[in-house]
Amino acid sequence: MEKKKVVVAMSGGVDSSLTAALLKEQGFEVIGITMRLSEESRDFSCNDRGCCSLASVEDARRVAEIIGIPHYTVNFKEAFQRDVIDYFLMEYARGRTPNPCIACNRYMKFGLLMDKTLELGADYLATGHYARITREDTGRYLLRKGIDVQKDQSYALYHLTQRTLGRFLLPLGDMKKTHTRELAERFNLPVAHKPDSQEICFVPNDDYKAYLRENMPQCLVPGDIVDRQGHVLGHHEGVPLYTIGQRKGLGIAAAEPLYVVALDMKKNQVVVGRSGEVYAGGLVAGDLNWIAFDAVEKPMRLSAKIRYGKNEAMADVVMRRDGRLQVKFDEPQRAVTPGQSVVFYDEDIVAGGGIIEEVCQHV
Repeated sequence: MEKKKVVVAMSGGVDSSLTAALLKEQGFEVIGITMRLSEESRDFSCNDRGCCSLASVEDARRVAEIIGIPHYTVNFKEAFQRDVIDYFLMEYARGRTPNPCIACNRYMKFGLLMDKTLELGADYLATGHYARITREDTGRYLLRKGIDVQKDQSYALYHLTQRTLGRFLLPLGDMKKTHTRELAERFNLPVAHKPDSQEICFVPNDDYKAYLRENMPQCLVPGDIVDRQGHVLGHHEGVPLYTIGQRKGLGIAAAEPLYVVALDMKKNQVVVGRSGEVYAGGLVAGDLNWIAFDAVEKPMRLSAKIRYGKNEAMADVVMRRDGRLQVKFDEPQRAVTPGQSVVFYDEDIVAGGGIIEEVCQHV
């Protein structure tokens, strides 16, 4: 019987490296592929722990050699610039806070790399994400949370479709991170104890403000910091340099702590308020993708996660006439931020998700 062929997206980290080793041990014909996403000169300024660094490419190559699989690099630099970096800059220029890692998953891994997988005649694409895929008796694929609650990455995978889920493997979804490193040691992988990358790979030193100043200075226009009533309390160097919920770095002397509660690009104002004003009763989301069902045809009760690492909150969701989703939380949520993703769950099942477009103080 011919072996099933699988392409593993290898970033040079322990998770993707172990994924390749496990699938090889399970009898798959494994091909390791590392995506080249940015210019060579830029890579030297990236954090060495980032998935775009030259060191990470070399780590992936070494791992492939140890476990005995072919390893290739693919050049996705142009698409990465357009679909991730330019998107990142333009979202900040609009006064929104983007999530470039989700954009990278959507366009690079699930898009271009899946296309490359099929082009190579492979049956599956695999990654080291901590999430699970199951299949219902009806034939529908479901995306579920990873067993390791602290490492669950299902939030970042909500753009998967029935087409991609059927050709996607997630071998680490049933594992704890500690077990992952133990297994990596057993396979003698040199990256067994390599630290996880927490940074945005193309932003040097994870300093997005410096990155904006260098790459899109035209979006940074000085203006006023105001309260909800429009009273000027201070001044800013550019609205995109602030985020919802921010307290530090405002340069305002006040009797009580003030937080960023809204960003108004039209008026070029950063709006601040008291702690309670950072909370919102709901949101409106667009650019929706559903996994557990085809569409929201009637009001539903789902739990919603408004940011990676944030706890879920129960909410009522209903489709609006304009094709966007209205979300009303049972309890107001802190720092609901336009540009971020909201992902919906039915217990451990990812129902789907979208991009936060509007914040509703009261619903």
